[in-house]
Amino acid sequence: MALKHEQAKKLVIVGGGMAGWVAAAALARRLEPSLYEITIVESSHIGNISVGESVLPSVISFLGSVGLDEHELVRETQAGLKLGIRFQDWREKGDDYFHPFGRLGHELEGLEFFQYWLKAREEGDPAPLTDYAPAAVMAKHGKFVFPFKFPAASPLAGAEHALHLDTNRVVGYLREFSRKHQVKRINGHVVRVHARENGSIESLELNSRQIIRGDFFIDCSGFRGLLIGETLGVAYESWKQFFPCDRAVAVQSVHTGSMVPYMISTARESGWSWHIPLQNRISNGYVFSSEHCSDSQARKILLDSAPGELSGEPHFIPFRSGIRNQLWRKNCIALGLAAGFLEPLESTAIHLITRSVQLLLELFPGFSKGEQEWHGLASEYNARMREDYEEVRDFIILHYCLTQRTDTEFWRRCQAIPVPQHLEQTIGLFKTHGQLPAGHDRLFDKSSWQAVFTGMGVIPRCHHPFADMGDFDKTHRRMQAEKTRLAAAVQDLPVYHGALLK
Repeated sequence: MALKHEQAKKLVIVGGGMAGWVAAAALARRLEPSLYEITIVESSHIGNISVGESVLPSVISFLGSVGLDEHELVRETQAGLKLGIRFQDWREKGDDYFHPFGRLGHELEGLEFFQYWLKAREEGDPAPLTDYAPAAVMAKHGKFVFPFKFPAASPLAGAEHALHLDTNRVVGYLREFSRKHQVKRINGHVVRVHARENGSIESLELNSRQIIRGDFFIDCSGFRGLLIGETLGVAYESWKQFFPCDRAVAVQSVHTGSMVPYMISTARESGWSWHIPLQNRISNGYVFSSEHCSDSQARKILLDSAPGELSGEPHFIPFRSGIRNQLWRKNCIALGLAAGFLEPLESTAIHLITRSVQLLLELFPGFSKGEQEWHGLASEYNARMREDYEEVRDFIILHYCLTQRTDTEFWRRCQAIPVPQHLEQTIGLFKTHGQLPAGHDRLFDKSSWQAVFTGMGVIPRCHHPFADMGDFDKTHRRMQAEKTRLAAAVQDLPVYHGALLK
């Protein structure tokens, strides 16, 4: 028999923004409202930080699981479509490469395509690895089709896509979705947090003197970490030693008349800039090191590189790269910036939010016996989320530690970035054998690592010995035929522009 409403367990989310409303939408979709009451406390006086507005394919899967229709989301929020990231000037000035979503070639003779590509390269074939990636070839020619569906026999099959998001529009969309699923929104500012004798959180006191009681709290209060940090005392572990950048400046601009289905990341004097095309505007930003660049210099670099007429004034965003020592403590979980932050080089911020919510639903605590039964769940959650954050951390560090740039003090500083042990082992294994350690198939699969490694000029010294078996000339002809079929299929696709999304 369902519990009466007054007996329903109370889940309280502190802070709106992307983290808060993603959590509200997912919980409301999954939890029975007669058993769980969801309240989100959001202050209209606190603005939302939007460092990046680009996501990964995994986020689309998550939104579908929540019950959101991708086509409607794209239409209603003016989102753009994304096939990957184009990196300019990262290896050295004047060089660029593409990190595509989805497959890089088909498996041949029971061996992954990358090993045959290495063999072909040794035999004198100069074709880049991304010539065999459907997403990369589409991006190169500015082609796209939406909805994004290809039959298994198509040379375009295996490509994946993601989205460029207008964060404020998406938050509004999720807010309305959550309201329809009985999420209660309270506009207010938390002035005091009340704790129980065991140290867990009992209630929140708002500036209106309203008391919000809860059984479980989700901290989406940003870098401040009002609940997880200030109340529960969980320390923030800095990763500044790995990431010299600590500030960003962002501005929006109007379209120049063309759209590309990818994000552009350009390495600059003291950091890197982004250009993210949406249907209604372009998001531009410069992520930089305050030790090597002043705010006025950063502003000039951003404005000089931003395409089109500006629509608004640049705004600065300080940040701290790192992670909380615990993301689940007692009856509180931290999401978004309250949990940790990694610069948006590979568009992972929203993924880490959705990943956190997915894991919360997987390890959702029972309330019948109280918090004393949650310790094992919290330990598992903290361990798995740390693995996810460290995976993203290492993948971002990879871009910095492989650079050959020494033209500015910033890039010379990057030469001295310490490399975590697991990443060092990964680099060594790839350089010698073109292999990746176990575990490199979660968020960023092998094709992503291969694209960045080779794009940054790292070519393994040898290929798998199985590539020497059999008739390689025949295998090579199959590779060339696949490349030709892919190029022809892409030519038949429509040119990507906003009208495709209507």
